[in-house]
Amino acid sequence: MKKVLLGLLLFTVWPTVAQDTKIAILPPEIQIKTAVLPVPEKERDAAMVYGYNGDGELVVLRKGTNNLVCIADNPGKKGINVACYSKKMEPFMARGRELSAQGLSGEEREKIREKEVASGKLKMPKEPSMMYVYYGKEEDYDAKTGELQNAKFRYVIYTPFATTESTGLPDKPHAPGMPWLMDPGTHRAHIMVGPF
Repeated sequence: MKKVLLGLLLFTVWPTVAQDTKIAILPPEIQIKTAVLPVPEKERDAAMVYGYNGDGELVVLRKGTNNLVCIADNPGKKGINVACYSKKMEPFMARGRELSAQGLSGEEREKIREKEVASGKLKMPKEPSMMYVYYGKEEDYDAKTGELQNAKFRYVIYTPFATTESTGLPDKPHAPGMPWLMDPGTHRAHIMVGPF
């Protein structure tokens, strides 16, 4: 399960698509429409959205007015995978993107962010912060409309330094779809719910 979540989180922080192959970049309006699919409909129009420009670089496609940041699907990766998270998590996510741009591995990025959180340089929210993930297969995606059929949701609630004792949650699920606490006791502690 950790590898699955790591893949999801890498998707949210990976700064660019592969530069050595030409990948079709969808129009900004389609990227935006798909990027906001994970969140409730009433929140979609006001969310900030990152997507990809013609050079495959991650850029701001739309400034937001609510408390959500969404990331469009990375056209350089298989499948469709979009996520939205609380703006309170943006410093943590942005730092991950910066470190990815430097070519650091996931483990290296996490060690650096862990040190920066411990020193106070990188601030984590004190209260729970939500991340919504929506993913599916390419064959179920309509690139003309931005709609994704047969997709699944995964919900992630960041609760830095939470433990199994403080939450009452197990550190692994014992039934499909049940909430559980991943990375307990660390700055990355989060409640996993889903997929649905």
